[in-house]
Amino acid sequence: MKKWPMKKCLAALLLSSVSFHAYADIFWRFRNPDGTTKWQWVANFSSSVLILTLLIVMIFLLLSNRRAGRANRELKDIKATLEDRVARRTASLIETTEALKSREEYITNIVESMPLMLIGLNQRMEIIQWNQVAETSTGRPIASVLGKNLWEAYPAITLTPDQVAEVLQTKKTMAIKHSQRDQYYFDITIYALTDKDETGVVILVDDITKQMKAENKVSERDKISAMGELASAMAYDINLPLQSILSSLLNAQEKLSSNEVSAIKSELLDTLKNACFSGKQASAIIQNLLDLASSHHHEKAPADIKVLMDQSINLAGSLFTDLSGLRFGDIHITRHYHEGLPHIPCYHSELQQVFVRLLRNAFHSLNKASHENPAINIEISEFYDSLWIKVQHNGKALSPLEQEDIFQPFFSISDRDPACPVEHRLSYSYFIITDHHDGQMSVTSDEKFGTCFNIQLPLV
Repeated sequence: MKKWPMKKCLAALLLSSVSFHAYADIFWRFRNPDGTTKWQWVANFSSSVLILTLLIVMIFLLLSNRRAGRANRELKDIKATLEDRVARRTASLIETTEALKSREEYITNIVESMPLMLIGLNQRMEIIQWNQVAETSTGRPIASVLGKNLWEAYPAITLTPDQVAEVLQTKKTMAIKHSQRDQYYFDITIYALTDKDETGVVILVDDITKQMKAENKVSERDKISAMGELASAMAYDINLPLQSILSSLLNAQEKLSSNEVSAIKSELLDTLKNACFSGKQASAIIQNLLDLASSHHHEKAPADIKVLMDQSINLAGSLFTDLSGLRFGDIHITRHYHEGLPHIPCYHSELQQVFVRLLRNAFHSLNKASHENPAINIEISEFYDSLWIKVQHNGKALSPLEQEDIFQPFFSISDRDPACPVEHRLSYSYFIITDHHDGQMSVTSDEKFGTCFNIQLPLV
């Protein structure tokens, strides 16, 4: 509601009081009939008007005072509220500042504690970040390199300005490996940082010399382990035909030294035939080893596992024969190949060697068992996204400790004596399946059901 000013209210009140009697002479009440002025009336009227005016003014002043008091209280409340808000905002800003400061110190500690060299550059390739490892590695404190060109401050870095410029332009992370064999190895990573005003790069230089030397030692140990297993197996396999050759030659020498040469002619021919057969067997074993040594140069290619298995069976027939015991050709081999098996990418020669080694293991187990009906059952099937290969035989079963050791390398970390001889282990075959082909290999064995090797190979 609109409020009138006090002057207007007084004027309206005065006009209303005199408007009841509007005559030609408005002062008639202040005159006597003879025309003289009634000064008492004038004084009374003036006093009344003054009193009424003062009363009205006092009322307006009281109302104004009440409004002023109310306004003052509201201002005090507003002031208190604002002061409270300012205090809370100030406390929040202080808390935020402390949190930011703590976080900045935390990030700085992380950067300084990183076990690799961290270098920050701006667009002009000037150093803006230089952590503790960079100081230690280069021997230059941060104060002496800040703001300088990287290649002026650190000429030995194995980066070029073009590589850094490429990262600045493409905003793509670049990884570089720099090494000097058996001396040092570095992994260098360059990635771009984009700010609102400026784009820079961060260079991480990781000295992996100790790690690579340790990995090289492990790799060399694995290679020596594989060589030891292959050498033991080769020596064992070659020793059989050599012993047969020596035995045949000794028998021939004894028979030739006797007087009845004509009577033993046919026996000598059989002896020499066996010696020639054993010599060919030893030659086949050596040639197979040479083929295996050159197989790692090939690349993965799609292969029909059924064909590789058949080739392995034929190769085993020429490699494994014990003239004093069982011939591989005497073993009954049953093949269960499922229809429509897909080709899988693999290293042909390596998989063939795995199959040959499994057949070799079965051959020696059957020889130890002296089984009347030696048999090997081979099954190849597809299951979901894998190809499954089972090689089962009814030869001498493996003990629990032999099953534990058969896939162990030439160097064993176990304190006990190995239960499985080195020449009969399959650690290299296990390595080929699991590492080179991303598959799985296992064995189960008992006296009742025989021994079964299971191989799982991914289809892709």
